[in-house]
Parts: sequence; C-alpha cells; structure tokens
Amino acid sequence: MQKSREVQHLRVSPCSPAVERTPCRILLDHTQKWWREQQRRARLQRASRCSKNHITSYLKLVIKVHRLSPFCYRSCLFVALHVALQAAVYGEYTWEVFVYCWELQFHLLLLLLPYLLLAGNMGCFILCSRANPGIITKSNHASLVKIYAYDGVLFQKGVACPTCNMEKPARSKHCSFCGTCVHRFDHHCVWVNNCIGAFNAKYFFLYLFSLAATAAAITTITAAFLIQVVLLSNMMHGSYIDEQGQEHAVEILFLVQHLFLTFPRVVFMLGFVILLTLVLGAYCCFNLYLALTNQTSNEWYKSRRYGSSRRLTLQPHDRQVVYKNIYSKGVWMNLKEIFKPPTVLERKKTT
Repeated sequence: MQKSREVQHLRVSPCSPAVERTPCRILLDHTQKWWREQQRRARLQRASRCSKNHITSYLKLVIKVHRLSPFCYRSCLFVALHVALQAAVYGEYTWEVFVYCWELQFHLLLLLLPYLLLAGNMGCFILCSRANPGIITKSNHASLVKIYAYDGVLFQKGVACPTCNMEKPARSKHCSFCGTCVHRFDHHCVWVNNCIGAFNAKYFFLYLFSLAATAAAITTITAAFLIQVVLLSNMMHGSYIDEQGQEHAVEILFLVQHLFLTFPRVVFMLGFVILLTLVLGAYCCFNLYLALTNQTSNEWYKSRRYGSSRRLTLQPHDRQVVYKNIYSKGVWMNLKEIFKPPTVLERKKTT
C-alpha cells in the first residue's frame, strides 16, 4: 500500500524528476524558454526603438537650437551690439566729457577728433559690410583660380568644395556662415556681418585701425580731463581722515575712489575704452603683421599645425618638405596687395 502511494505521488507531483523526464514535459519546458526568449527580444527591440527615437529627437532639437544661434549664420545681432556700444560711448562723451572739457578750455579740434574718426570708421564699416569679399562663382572661377599658385602644403590642387561643387582656388576657403567660397579668405567677421576676403580686406584694415584710433582718442581726452580736475583741485597735496580718526595723505586708490564717486559714468567709460584700446591695439598689430608678411588669418592658423617654416611635414608621396610662405613678395608689395588685389593680367606680367 505504501509503494502504490509513492507511485501515485510520483505521477501527480509536477516537480518530481520522473515527470520532468517525460517528453511532454521537455517539450513544454522548451516552449516556455522559447516564449520567454521571444518576449525578451521584443522588449529589447522596443527599448532600442525608443532610445533611437529619443536620440533622433534630441539631435533634431540640438540642430534646431544650433541653427538659431547667431554664431552659425549671418546675423545682425553683433552689428546692433556694435552700434549700441558706440552710441553709449559717444553719448557719454558728448553729454559729460565734451562739456566739461569745453569749460576747461580744451582745444576744439582735439574735442572734435573722436567725431572725425567716427565718421571715417562708419564709412569703412559700411564699405566693409556691403562690399563683395571675393565670392567665387562659376562665372569668375576660371579667372580667380589663375591668380595664386598652389603651395602644395596648405592648398592642394584638385581639391573641390563639396558644397559649391567647384575646385578650390589657392588661398580660398568655404565660409559656413555665408555658404560660399571666398577668394583669399581671411575670416568671417561677425561685427561687420561679412567675410573678409581679397576685395574688402582694405576696408577692414582701415575700419580696424580707425576704431582703435577712436578708442585711443577718447581714452586720451577723458584721462586728460580727469587729470586736469585733480590738478585744479590740488587734491594730491591734501589729506583725509579714516574711520579710526587717523590722518593720511591722499593715495592713488583714494583718488580713484573719489573720482568714481564724483564722475561715475565717466570713470566707467574710461575703464571700458582703455580695455578696448588695448584689445584693438593688439589685434591691429597682429593684422599689420599678417599684411606685411602677406598672410591671412586662415593661413596663419593652418601654418601653426605644420610648425610654420621650422618643421618638416610628410606629404602623401613620402617626401619631406618645409612649409614656406610663397606668397610674400616683400614688405612694400605685400602691403600694396591689401589695397590693390592682384588680377590675372598682373600675374602674367610678373611671371
């Protein structure tokens, strides 16, 4: 009786080894495993599809935000900021500095110098922003490609622009802001909202130097006015009493604080134009160096990768060459090329 109960127990219990060894049970186990595997794969596919959709939507959002950025296309935002800053500086100069200096009997021509420089600067600004920098089209491509020779290092012959579908002339570059290839490309200036190329480099050169001269003139006149105020008040020979009741001679820090409390807008404007003069002065020196050596900003930046003329570079034909600026023709000719870009006829005469 006990044996028969054990046999019945083995037949009924689903967890017993005897039941697991039956063909039906093995088939059922395989079916359950296959079904679980199919469900797992389906979950993974749904998750991958969701992640791909999320990544795609995120990339679309990033591209949309990037396109809205003023740094990836031509925008008048920086032009408006440029005009607003100039208006603020000249408004303060006219409202306070000019009036005070006139009362202190400054020379009229000295006071009118910033306005004369402003007129010249605005003229160069309009010419630089409106002039054609040297856009390469199918009609002028054949003539522009003959002006400069390929140096074989920075500019290779036979390289085509994938956007414009044209062979790139030497010293040219495709501007992603303007969407065109520019002859003798220097850089894209957001402050004038235009590329700087062969045909408007002279206007940019004059615009930059007139802007630096304007900032330097306002700095000089404003500093002279504040110095005159200090000298007339005889403040440097005075003294002041601190919070502890001790008397001290006037120092530079106390003098600056006093001037800032007396003429806050004038001192703030002076600090701004001093910083602007230093930055523009350094940039003018850099552009003068590029002009005298017949380089562009694009070429100067690319030549740093090759270590300029002091480093050997490996070419595709496994030969070592030294990068050399083949476009430099001497200081005078290099400076002349800025104001009078060469043409095909001029190059034929020189060759």
